[in-house]
Amino acid sequence: MSIRSASAALRLVRLRGAEAMSGSVGWLERVVDRLPDSPVFQFLARHVLVPFWAWRTPVAVAEGGPVMTIAPGDNVQRMMNLVMKLKDPSPIGRAKAALAIAQNVDEIYAGLNNVGTVHFARFVLVGDHLCMFSVYDGDFTNYIRDFIATIGSVFDAVVALIDGGDAVIPTEQNVEAFIDWVHARDLYQVPDLATDLLNQQRDGSATETDIRRLPRALILQLQANPNVSLGSGYRAYPGFSAAQLRHRLEVGW
Repeated sequence: MSIRSASAALRLVRLRGAEAMSGSVGWLERVVDRLPDSPVFQFLARHVLVPFWAWRTPVAVAEGGPVMTIAPGDNVQRMMNLVMKLKDPSPIGRAKAALAIAQNVDEIYAGLNNVGTVHFARFVLVGDHLCMFSVYDGDFTNYIRDFIATIGSVFDAVVALIDGGDAVIPTEQNVEAFIDWVHARDLYQVPDLATDLLNQQRDGSATETDIRRLPRALILQLQANPNVSLGSGYRAYPGFSAAQLRHRLEVGW
């Protein structure tokens, strides 16, 4: 039996066990139900099964950020989850990163405002990484290019603290390289739809889109991409403000 059909086989065993017991829960079905929680099974899955899957079905590291789509509604409020490893992850290095943001925050925010497509942005220190999370409209490449054209020289002070950042400084003179640099550090976003994930992993010769392969496909994708963004997130414009709601409900402040 191939690894590819392992999950289907388990479901078939459970079904046959249930049929044999005429609808009652037999010992075989109980064993299969408990199998995923078994420490032995979890150990074998982690150290044997998943590495074997990854060897038999190599999955390339996915590109960061959302995939461009022709649907207008999918190209608004897109997320960038930029995770940049610090050169110096010590408390001193983290303090330097915090200081670089604080010293240039007005210019950075002015640059984001001038881009004109950014809804939200913030910097976060997580472990050994400086992260920039933002929400923007339209094309990722144009977003980064406009940002660098506006305040590239200011942002260089931040990039200089990042592992591999020296290769793209000054960013204003290395715009295309900087776009690729940011894209490589933007988290891969797991698609909202299962079929989209399967299509992303399909090679040129494959034609299947069997939804039952999703768990294995997702495991392999997370094996190749340990850090991901789960979906494109909630995106909406509020229909009513808090003041409007209170007025409609006749609730005072």
